[in-house]
Amino acid sequence: MGKNYVDIENDQGATLRYRKHANGRGLVAHGAKVHPKAHIEAGAYIEPGARIGAGASIARGAWIEPDAVIGEGAHIEAHAHIGQGAAIGDNAHVGVRTEVGAGARIVRGARIGDDETVAAGLTVATTSKGLWLAA
Repeated sequence: MGKNYVDIENDQGATLRYRKHANGRGLVAHGAKVHPKAHIEAGAYIEPGARIGAGASIARGAWIEPDAVIGEGAHIEAHAHIGQGAAIGDNAHVGVRTEVGAGARIVRGARIGDDETVAAGLTVATTSKGLWLAA
């Protein structure tokens, strides 16, 4: 296969094909949709079915699971994990080593700090300083 693709075997033994993204060299699985103006750093993984908006930045070591949506201008820090079907709103920020559970929602402009956990299915809004607001 061409040098722009790499095949990686998952935990179930299936082989997934990834390509290097033009802006940043991160690995994007076949079936994921990444806007050409997004930046995917080396060592970041975008799984099948995920969608990344224009101007979004995915830092090294971040893992975006299948069917997750990252909004325009959102920033996902290093080693963050975005669960299956989770949605990160436009211009939101997810901190270093933060875990966003499956189906969770981070609203537009929210700021989630470093080393935090957002439970599966939870919707989170924050102040501009990152303090969580009650739902």
